[in-house]
Amino acid sequence: MRRKLYALGGAGLLLGISATAVCAQSVEPMSPPPPPEFAAQSEPIFVGISDILEYRALDSYSEPGWVTENFVNAGRLPPVEERLPAEPMVYKAANMPDGIGVYGDVMRHVIGGRPEGWNYFAGQVQGWGGIDIGMYECLTRTGPLFTIRADELEPMPNLAKSWEWSEDGRELTMHLIEGAKWSDGHPFTSDDVMFYWTDHVLNPNVSPLGGATPESFGEGTTLEALDDYTIKWTFAEPFPTQYLYQMAYGTFCPGPAHILRPHHPDYSDNTYDQYVNAFPPEFMNFPVMGAWVPVEYRPDDIIVLRRNPYYWKVDEEGNQLPYLDEVYYRLSTWADRDVQAVAGSGDFSNLEQPESYVEALRRSADESAPARLQFGPRTIAYSLHMNLSATGWGDPDERQQAVRELNRMTDFRKAVSIALDRQRLGEALVRGPFTAIYPGGLLAGTTYYDADSTVYYGFNLDAANALLDGLGLEDTDGNGIRNFPADMANGQDIEIAILTNTDYETDRSLAEGVSAMMENIGIRAIVQFQDGNAREAARQSGRFDWHIWREVSEVVTVVQNTVQLAPTGPRLHNFHRAGSDGTMELLDFEQEMVDIVNAFIRTPDLEERAELMKEYQRLFTENVYSVGLTQYPGALIINKRFANIPAGAPIFMYNWAEDNIIRERVYVPADAQSSNELHPQTLPGEPGGSGPAS
Repeated sequence: MRRKLYALGGAGLLLGISATAVCAQSVEPMSPPPPPEFAAQSEPIFVGISDILEYRALDSYSEPGWVTENFVNAGRLPPVEERLPAEPMVYKAANMPDGIGVYGDVMRHVIGGRPEGWNYFAGQVQGWGGIDIGMYECLTRTGPLFTIRADELEPMPNLAKSWEWSEDGRELTMHLIEGAKWSDGHPFTSDDVMFYWTDHVLNPNVSPLGGATPESFGEGTTLEALDDYTIKWTFAEPFPTQYLYQMAYGTFCPGPAHILRPHHPDYSDNTYDQYVNAFPPEFMNFPVMGAWVPVEYRPDDIIVLRRNPYYWKVDEEGNQLPYLDEVYYRLSTWADRDVQAVAGSGDFSNLEQPESYVEALRRSADESAPARLQFGPRTIAYSLHMNLSATGWGDPDERQQAVRELNRMTDFRKAVSIALDRQRLGEALVRGPFTAIYPGGLLAGTTYYDADSTVYYGFNLDAANALLDGLGLEDTDGNGIRNFPADMANGQDIEIAILTNTDYETDRSLAEGVSAMMENIGIRAIVQFQDGNAREAARQSGRFDWHIWREVSEVVTVVQNTVQLAPTGPRLHNFHRAGSDGTMELLDFEQEMVDIVNAFIRTPDLEERAELMKEYQRLFTENVYSVGLTQYPGALIINKRFANIPAGAPIFMYNWAEDNIIRERVYVPADAQSSNELHPQTLPGEPGGSGPAS
């Protein structure tokens, strides 16, 4: 049936084309209007990676006094120097905005997500809001890159402390940090890395949360362990430096093999479902390489994490990090996160719901306000993604497949795009100089964006209706809704489901706005509201017609998740993946985009890269690959008592703000510390977090 529908999409629907439609199809595109000026944005201070950190042994090390007194002196924990690697990561004081910190206090988060469990490596959500960022560490790190000078821009070292390329650029040898330990005291080695690669990334039955697949690191890529602290990547192409970004959060964060392996189906009698769910939220003290360990969970109430006594990072004076003894997460709503951060009952929020901007700005302007507001660049953007799979991704029924055939037509996508009044969509979220029209593709104001290469089709209802008329999509039963042709989905009304996330008011507002505007062109767009976890599961499995999507790193940085800019592999792209047989039917311009992305990955020439992205942007926007909706800045809300918050930290660029601000070196001055810790002077390892790591 699919082949028949595809043929109709390519030819049959054009039979009724009219002179009006021809005129509509020739409507001249325009340049997108420039974003409005927004004076509240702040700018970062640019440095080199070596200005931030290094790996070296120090003469001595220290820790909070209560850890030494209650745990080391009592024989419950080894001395700090025995818990650290031979050469720990050392953060340099000169790069800390407020210098060397002091121990104590807590950072109180509020989140709208709910944890499924701790098995991030097999696809479980921890609830978002920075929980996973605080628990798991990856081979490289990207969050703080917003401060790195362009001439030094590449991922920062992390679990991989250094690396070198072979002469031909096809082999990358990485040196892991030596002597580091998981939070339970078990050594971290290349075995953990290889277990993640072999039994998760390469295993088609496991889906790591970050979406890591073999294609994420290039077709034909292999990874091997040379010894306990050395691994070697082998690539088909020379010098694919983009994959260094893929080795950061969240696509290459290895888990504790000594804990996970006994539950994995390849090493036990468990099913894959049993493996995924082997570590529910109630499972406390799950071993991590991050700064904090989960010690308490109460459903729909709270998650508490305490300092990791084996954390492998220090400051220049040898103080083991983190400075903050505790972080916790109240399980509420995302809107409540903003409210509590502004009010001072929460400490941190990525203010990303524009409906709250005006009131948050007004409150933060008061000198007595507990929190400060710091806006970054316009790196939040929303699009309408259409499912372009023609080969069975998500097992579509007849109606769903017919919708996909429409989605694959450029004139249909163009009609949907020009039927949307983006100015109204933005103003419905917030009035003022916040939102900007977003045509889709690369974001305005980012490194690779080029306005002259960006094609924008302005709001034009007459032209949109004429395009649909020209495709033979008519209201044959007179009920105000266009019908599929008789040979498609039995000629029924064109009904399209819009998948959206109920966790965010912005997502709901945009979905409802798009649905209402589709009525003007005779399309019934029905909003499907799902919470974040269910929505993500439906999106990943291809069970959607359209979905409202907040764009992520690849359209912001380009050099991160680059392979996802186009369907370069069968399981990589957000809205065009292969069905169960692994085959794909790329549209002609999609193949051009794939070729451009692959060429971008292969070349180290900066000018060539810039030119390639100009052509990518032209193809994307000219063909309305996805329908851009709106673009706006986010703001970091943080309680004024916290120190070492870098200037210009965006809530999202290479990663979320929880990573951008380098939380492990954030501290509270002694005279500003609160008494809000829920488990003071305790370490992970016993029920309630009241014992040592074992």
